[in-house]
Amino acid sequence: MDSPLLTRPIHRVYLAHSGHDCQAKLEQAELNDEYYMRKALALARRGLGKTSPNPTVGAVIVKNGDIVGQGYHRRFGGPHAEVNAIRDAGGDLTGATLYVTLEPCCHLKKKTPPCLDAILKHAWSRVVVGTPDPNPQVNGRSIAALKRRGIETTVGVLKEECQRLNEAYFKYIRTGMPFITLKFAQTLDGRIASATGDSRWISSSHSLKLAHRLRSLHDAVLVGVDTVLADDPQLTVRLVRGRNPLRVVADSTLKTPLTARVLADQKTAPTVVATTKRAGPGKLSAMKNAGIEVVVVAEEKGGRLDLSDLFRKLGERGISSVLVEGGAGLITSVLRDRLADRLLVIVAPRILGKGIEAVGDLDITDVRHALGLSFVKTFRSGDDLVIEARPRL
Repeated sequence: MDSPLLTRPIHRVYLAHSGHDCQAKLEQAELNDEYYMRKALALARRGLGKTSPNPTVGAVIVKNGDIVGQGYHRRFGGPHAEVNAIRDAGGDLTGATLYVTLEPCCHLKKKTPPCLDAILKHAWSRVVVGTPDPNPQVNGRSIAALKRRGIETTVGVLKEECQRLNEAYFKYIRTGMPFITLKFAQTLDGRIASATGDSRWISSSHSLKLAHRLRSLHDAVLVGVDTVLADDPQLTVRLVRGRNPLRVVADSTLKTPLTARVLADQKTAPTVVATTKRAGPGKLSAMKNAGIEVVVVAEEKGGRLDLSDLFRKLGERGISSVLVEGGAGLITSVLRDRLADRLLVIVAPRILGKGIEAVGDLDITDVRHALGLSFVKTFRSGDDLVIEARPRL
C-alpha cells in the first residue's frame, strides 16, 4: 500500500522546532510536486497509442491548493495537453501552477500552434516540468523562455517516470530508429509450438487480449514469413479498442501468398512486405499489382533480411515503435543483432517437451557472453506469467 504522503498533497507541516521550518517547506513542496505530477502522468497514459509520432503528455493546473484544470494529448493533430488543461480550467489563472510531464513545445507544428504561446498568455506562479524534450527544436528552449519571463520553473520531477512514458519517442527523436518490443508466448520449457508446429493456443485468452492491446500501442507490428505461412495471422486489433498498426512481413524471397489474411483489408490496416533483391521480378510485380507495398532492404550473410536496415526505413516513414511478434527465426535474429529495447515474454503453465524453441542459435558458446537482461516487472495474465525485461547495456 502506498504511503499516505504519496497519495495526497500535504498543505501544512507542523514541527516542534521552528529551526526545521525551511526543510519542512522544501519537503512539503517536493511531495506536492510529485503528487500532482503523478496526476499528470495518469492523464498522459490515456493518450498512449493515439499520438504518435508525437509524445503522449499530461498536464494539471493547481491554484490555491485545488486542481482547476486537467488535460492530455488525446490524438495526433489535436490540441496538446497544456492547451486542453488551460481550456478545462477557464477563468483567471494568475498565480496558478502548471504541472506538465514533458517540456512544452515552442515550434510551429504542421497541425497545432506552439504550446508555449498559450502558456505565456497567463501569469503563472510556477511551471513544473517532468523532463525536457530531446527534440532539437525544443530541448530546453521552452524552459529557458519561461525563466526569462520570470516564471519560477522546476524541471525533473519524476523525471525517470516521465521519460519511460515516452521512451519510444525519446529513442526515435535521438536516433531516427523505432523502439523495438519483442513479444512472444512460450511454455515453461521454452517452446512456442509443438513438434508438429501447433501453437494455438499456448497462452490464455487474457494474454491474447494483452497481445491485441500491445498492437494498438505500437506504430507497427512485425512477423516473419514463416509465421504467415504457418498461422495465417491477421495482425489487426480486434479484442480491444484501438488503432491498427502498420503490418510488416519480413520475407526475403516473397513467399507470402496473395491470399494471406495479413494482405487483406489494406484500407483499414495497411501492410508492407519487406524483401531483398533475391525476390524475383515476377513476384515483385504480382505483389505490387495486388496493391501491396513492397520495400527492398539490404541482405545479411546467409540470405537473411537486414533487420537494422528495415527498422531504419520504418523510422524514415515516421514509425517510432515496432512490436515484433515472431516466429522463432525472427525472434532469434532480433536478439542476435541486439535490436530489442524491451522483451515481453508470456510464460504459460505448460510443458511440451520436444517442440519449436522460442529462441534459436545466438552464436554464443560461453555463458559469460550470454545476452544479459534486467527484469523490470512480472505480472499475471490469466493463468500465465508475463515477464518484462530489458537488455543490459
